[in-house]
Amino acid sequence: MKHRRNFRQTRRFFVTSVALAFTVSLAHAQETQPISKTETLRQSIVDKGLAFLANEGQSDAGTFSDKVGPGVTALAVTSALRNGRGVDEPIVAEGLDALESYVKPDGGIYGNGRLKNYETCVSIVCFAEANNSPTNKNPGKYNELINRAKDFVTGVQYGKGKREPSDPWYGGVGYGGEGRPDLSNTGYFIEALRAAETGPDDPAIQRALAFVSRCQNLDAEYNDTQFAAKVDDGGFYYEIPTTKIDPSTSDERYTPNGGLRSYGSMGYTGLKSMIFAGLTPNDPRVKAAQQWITDHYSVEENPGMGSAGLYYYYHTFASGLNASGLKTVDQSDGTKHDWKADLVAELAKRQNDDGSWSNDNQRWFENDKNLATSFALMALAYCK
Repeated sequence: MKHRRNFRQTRRFFVTSVALAFTVSLAHAQETQPISKTETLRQSIVDKGLAFLANEGQSDAGTFSDKVGPGVTALAVTSALRNGRGVDEPIVAEGLDALESYVKPDGGIYGNGRLKNYETCVSIVCFAEANNSPTNKNPGKYNELINRAKDFVTGVQYGKGKREPSDPWYGGVGYGGEGRPDLSNTGYFIEALRAAETGPDDPAIQRALAFVSRCQNLDAEYNDTQFAAKVDDGGFYYEIPTTKIDPSTSDERYTPNGGLRSYGSMGYTGLKSMIFAGLTPNDPRVKAAQQWITDHYSVEENPGMGSAGLYYYYHTFASGLNASGLKTVDQSDGTKHDWKADLVAELAKRQNDDGSWSNDNQRWFENDKNLATSFALMALAYCK
């Protein structure tokens, strides 16, 4: 117990010292150029969030919420790296060491295997961030690990031999690589491949784009499923059913005519995935996606889902808009939303006294402070 207490005290001292160093550098920067109120607020809540993860969220083994596997550890370490923490700082160094312990002989990075695609994808992104950190004196340290993990997730994708290009599931990926694919995991897959320096023209990414396009409510040549014209609002849905559905079983998922409802976190995941796959703003799929986002802009809820998955939504919201290059979201009534300022202000209001974030809606495990805080911090990293 004494060892653990000393360990925590040392970590707390280090985190406090880093925050103090930032305050000094911020003061110096203010002497040379003005810093906006939004950026000052953003950095303040980021420091509090990272202090929570370092002092309260991280175990002595370097993991975060390891009972559910390595996924939260990867997200937490990525959130620290994207917010300027160096590879030698305890929260990052210990987290990376812990994450390496999950590397399997097949190249995957996962726990019990139930979530092996998801866990490997978020780990690829984490190790790529570490490779590219300006504080990393050995930027190629994780190259072999990343390349093997990339081969692993590409191997579990639904491609030729598993599904034909005409099949609705072609190009998609699920949590474990087997069974039903979904847009969320396919989005993680595309992001992981791009983090591994895979170009948008790579066959695996183009296969994934075919699946993403079939998850869009757009009556166009890119979506040949029975659902394309039933909603046709440019938004995105989570999965493509291949068996007959009964619309009366879920008002949340289905429209009365058997369409699949679009919702917020999938809308931004779809937009980002299409951009990462090389589509331009002139592509009709991107135009339709951006229109849906404009029509359903919100930082108060996950449109179509309310409070469910709210912090995952904040991450997809920020990463999708960042990928699009949009500085503001301009609505038809003339309202211009500075999405970065809006998101920073909303997350500042929602931050807990201990520096964490959490969701009272327990769906998708966002009552776990480590998970919600990691998503919030990754979203804030796009708001600089």
